[in-house]
Amino acid sequence: MSEVTSQSEMPRTRAAGFSLVELLVVVMVILGITAIAIPSFVQARMKANEASAVSSMHVIQTAEFMYSESYPDHGYAKKLGDMGANGSDCKSPTPDSACLLMDDSLASGYKSGYAFSIVSDNQTPSISYTLNGTPEAGGVSGRCSFSASSGGQINIIVPGATGTSRFTASGGGGCGQ
Repeated sequence: MSEVTSQSEMPRTRAAGFSLVELLVVVMVILGITAIAIPSFVQARMKANEASAVSSMHVIQTAEFMYSESYPDHGYAKKLGDMGANGSDCKSPTPDSACLLMDDSLASGYKSGYAFSIVSDNQTPSISYTLNGTPEAGGVSGRCSFSASSGGQINIIVPGATGTSRFTASGGGGCGQ
């Protein structure tokens, strides 16, 4: 006689792969690591943008000095675009397209999350200017603003702080934090 066995008595074989619980645990671990890492990436990006802003301020200041030496009748440039190519081929520079800022994004006033602007003294020839660099999105693209004048000193403007401080390269980040 043959024995009849029911399905409940048969040994169960486990299907290959992962269970839903195992997959959920892995996803939760990945999300936890991501939640810890993302703020560090944002901080690193802001510090990189701030360092780029300070470097761009130095480049603009150098271009302003070269512009005033090249065009003494005009003095300092009244806007950033005057120091760029301004659509020309740069074979014969003019006061409106001096070709001193070869970085078109910097000549347009925007670079690495910062917006740059020049405030002229509106004299002819211009004998001074104020250069400003502000984050396009405060707390996202940068934590602080920078300003400089024709004297060459770059100042840091930290939101919520009283006054300004002079930029130093040993601060560990453009805003000294």
